[in-house]
Amino acid sequence: MYKYSFQSDFGIIYLTGEKDYLYTLGFFPLVCFYETKKTPLFKEIEGQIKSYLKGNLKKFDIPYKLNSSPFQKAVLFETMKIEYGKTLTYIEIARKIGNKNASRAVGGALNKNPIPIIIPCHRVISKNGELRGYKEGVELKQKLLNLENINKG
Repeated sequence: MYKYSFQSDFGIIYLTGEKDYLYTLGFFPLVCFYETKKTPLFKEIEGQIKSYLKGNLKKFDIPYKLNSSPFQKAVLFETMKIEYGKTLTYIEIARKIGNKNASRAVGGALNKNPIPIIIPCHRVISKNGELRGYKEGVELKQKLLNLENINKG
């Protein structure tokens, strides 16, 4: 398993994966870096994320592998369909995966999203427009929405 981290305008981002696949992406709360070799994949991911954070990239093209339950995968795959600059609610995601009563479970699945930003769970909001449950923090969720010109919260 390879590990890599880099500084972005939104904080320090860390990545884990293999040579050809990304497994996780997250944010370090403190100044801390993984020391490892920058693989070509991690170099590509860093470039795409930095381009996105500058408003120049609308959709990622990154190979990844999800180690998630079938329900979590259904939620994450549906979430990937949300276009840049748009939002859906937890209940809308639940309906799209065929379980209109699973909005809380959708929130739980999104909280376990191993590659936030790439799978844009920040684009999922509550039905009244409130920002909730972003594992990287609601403040970061708001920054990402602002970046995409979505004003919520």
